[in-house]
Amino acid sequence: MRGSGGDGMNETVDVLIIGSGASGAAVAWSLADTKMRILCLEQGDWMKQSDYPTNNRDWESRLYSDFATSPNRRARPTDYPINDANSPIKVVNFNGVGGSTIMYTGHYPRLHPSDFRVRTLDGVADDWPIDYATLEPYFAENDRMTGVSGLAGDPAYPPKQPRMPPLPLGKSGTRFAKAMNELGWHWWPSDTAVATTEYEGRAPCINLGHCTPGCAQGAKASTDITYWPAAIRAGVELRTRCRVREITTNEHGMASGAIYYDADGVEQFQPAEVVVMACNGVGTPRLLLNSASSRFPNGLANSSGLVGKNLMFHPYAQVYGYVEEALDSNRGPPLSLWSKEFYETDLSRGFVRGYAFQFGRGIGPVTEAILSDADGRLPWGTDHHRAFRKLVGRRIGLSAICEDLPEQHNRVTLDPLLKDGHGIPAPRVDYTLSENSLRMMDHGIARAKDILAAAGASNVGVQSPILNGGWHLLGTARMGTDPERSVVNEWGRSHDVKNLFIVDGSIFVTSGGVNPTCTIQALALYIADSMKQRLATLFD
Repeated sequence: MRGSGGDGMNETVDVLIIGSGASGAAVAWSLADTKMRILCLEQGDWMKQSDYPTNNRDWESRLYSDFATSPNRRARPTDYPINDANSPIKVVNFNGVGGSTIMYTGHYPRLHPSDFRVRTLDGVADDWPIDYATLEPYFAENDRMTGVSGLAGDPAYPPKQPRMPPLPLGKSGTRFAKAMNELGWHWWPSDTAVATTEYEGRAPCINLGHCTPGCAQGAKASTDITYWPAAIRAGVELRTRCRVREITTNEHGMASGAIYYDADGVEQFQPAEVVVMACNGVGTPRLLLNSASSRFPNGLANSSGLVGKNLMFHPYAQVYGYVEEALDSNRGPPLSLWSKEFYETDLSRGFVRGYAFQFGRGIGPVTEAILSDADGRLPWGTDHHRAFRKLVGRRIGLSAICEDLPEQHNRVTLDPLLKDGHGIPAPRVDYTLSENSLRMMDHGIARAKDILAAAGASNVGVQSPILNGGWHLLGTARMGTDPERSVVNEWGRSHDVKNLFIVDGSIFVTSGGVNPTCTIQALALYIADSMKQRLATLFD
């Protein structure tokens, strides 16, 4: 509880979690059955479904203001700025209870078994210290908590059983499916974190529109409406508007708690026996590097020098075209099917590893107008409305989400000048695309054009990489058994600080070629389970 008299002290908790997003919520819920005192600090607010843009007709315009994907454009008081000028891909995140699950599309693939064995299979990067089979029960548990819709039997994966029927393909999805059948390439209804039937008190999707500006229906499984209600009922405390500045350590080199600024801007110290980092692949290294001390001069948990290095984004190559038929446009969740045809390594393609295709439903009229104007497709003058009618509601597109291999020069550091509203150094991102990624993206663009041609699309355009495509923030505090080559061990425990754990996407060893949220949450549940099995040693 908050200390009285302005002394900035709080009662010691057993476990202090920093961040309430995908991983922070999952680990809080799982640890709650230990009956330990658990506190989560979140720098954002609770979200109100009534405030989401999809309640109103201005939902698209708000994607360029208070619900923009970029924190630099959004600039809410709860956000922090990010210097990503030296990157062709800009960071996308959200700060609030639920973290970026508030703003994700709900596309919900798992990593593949091969993704954990990249060094063994392809001689690049590193193998994970765990495998798909280790995570399989946690994937299943997370599917139950999240409520996953999909279709069993996908040959791209080992057997799994989604909890609800898949999203309807709709007009655009059906057109793409027929095109893939014509080409003889794999496609399957995608797993999504969107309810298609009533599920655990959540209403099903009613096609309000694009999912990223928050789901006003509550059909999309953000953790504020899935994990957090259950965790809070189990006794976990969640404290909002708490911006953490640094993790503190004691004379024994153990984590002792966190210094944070409360909602009134007052500096507070929260002591803890165990600290769990869940701030994403940019926020976690930022906080660790800002927790430097005489004992840890290069940042906390950074004896390897790898904190902040090996940032992986997933470059997206997007290809789109237009058809004569009016399609679903922005009605319904944007992603309803995927293809893993080019996922596994085939060296004849000129690169190692591979990519998945995500097939999109379309975009709304405001976004169409903005993008088509920028691309020169939408003239001003007497022909403006006629041209727009041929574009709006007729765009179909797909994206190749490319595996990003770890490279140490892709990194997060502390910016020497830019600071957030409380004077904490902002993260700086330095990132370049590798030759392997560039060849992979070119291959994805060529195959996407084949698919669009088979789907009857013309007037084809390309964006590669997607500029505001840094949704997936991975690899900056990697997992491994060698303390010289990793930041945490095989169950998320810091090699350097034995009561410090990391559960977010920063512990990824490789990125795979799929959205990571499902795997991030399975990892968080696995780490929580490992912690529970070792409770007697957590506080040593």
